[in-house]
Amino acid sequence: MNSDELPKEWSSEESINIYKKMLMIREFETRITKDAGKIKSPLVHPYTGEEAIAVGACAAINEEDYITSTHRGHGHFIAKDGDVNLLMAEIYGKEGGICKGRGGSMHVADFSKNMLGANGIVGAGPPLALGVALASKMRNEGKVVLTFFGDGASNQGMLHESMNLAATWKLPVIFILENNKYGWSTPAQTATAVEDLSLRAQGYGIKGVIVDGNDVIEVYKSTKEAVDLARKGGGPTLIECKTFRWQGQTTTDADKYRSNEEKEEWKKRCPIEIYKKRLIRGEIIDQTMIKEIEEKTLEQVELSVKFSKKSKKPDTGTVLDDIYKNPIDIGGN
Repeated sequence: MNSDELPKEWSSEESINIYKKMLMIREFETRITKDAGKIKSPLVHPYTGEEAIAVGACAAINEEDYITSTHRGHGHFIAKDGDVNLLMAEIYGKEGGICKGRGGSMHVADFSKNMLGANGIVGAGPPLALGVALASKMRNEGKVVLTFFGDGASNQGMLHESMNLAATWKLPVIFILENNKYGWSTPAQTATAVEDLSLRAQGYGIKGVIVDGNDVIEVYKSTKEAVDLARKGGGPTLIECKTFRWQGQTTTDADKYRSNEEKEEWKKRCPIEIYKKRLIRGEIIDQTMIKEIEEKTLEQVELSVKFSKKSKKPDTGTVLDDIYKNPIDIGGN
């Protein structure tokens, strides 16, 4: 696939917005990594290096469509137009967070954006996506669901059950596999017999494709094709995005299991730099605009930190709020 040219359907403004989103994810992750010791979330999973996947895939859907995420969900949240202030406050464990400080880094969600949430259970997103897709199909809404998961989740039984049922019922789900080569510290090749995980789609009679996960245009085009197929009733697609996370599994991970050589080789293929060069070649942006965007992005991130620090801590008396649909008396009285 020749993805060097920008998609014809993208305006200059839309093309620049893609760059802004990827850069926001990068700078957001850089800031929370810097503040890791001050953040209340017990574990923070950086998305650095994988920005093209979230942004490219979400660019292929409508605002009304849904996504489910993983415990590495900051990038998905931002790509789905979530509020950065609310995301940062959530990670800081503050009442002003998107989930009132109760979810933390691994459990961000924004139902107003149809971002149905991340969670710490490996592979738990696809079954949730399945239910939403079934509801959408039964209501004839024409909506699709993107479900993001990693290579480690590709070996979980609930993923395969989800793909089987989605294929059988032709549900409008797009399975987006972010293959960053490591399930925590375990290399994918030591846990899986096949190198290309998209081959598993054949077992369910659905389309499986491999894309360069560091190429936002390629991710967009493949996702758009899958979305169009799903909207027409053609069922699900499995998209394997080959990529690499620049940091450890979490901000507490010493990351000694990967060589510096491997990390540096992947950093040469920075998804943001690849896309920025295309914008420059296409005369969409110039160095002056790039500098302005960078400064504005850094300013927004710093403002989100200030917002978080000013936000109140959750009141312990509200610990049971939003857990039950109807209030109950825990004492049984």
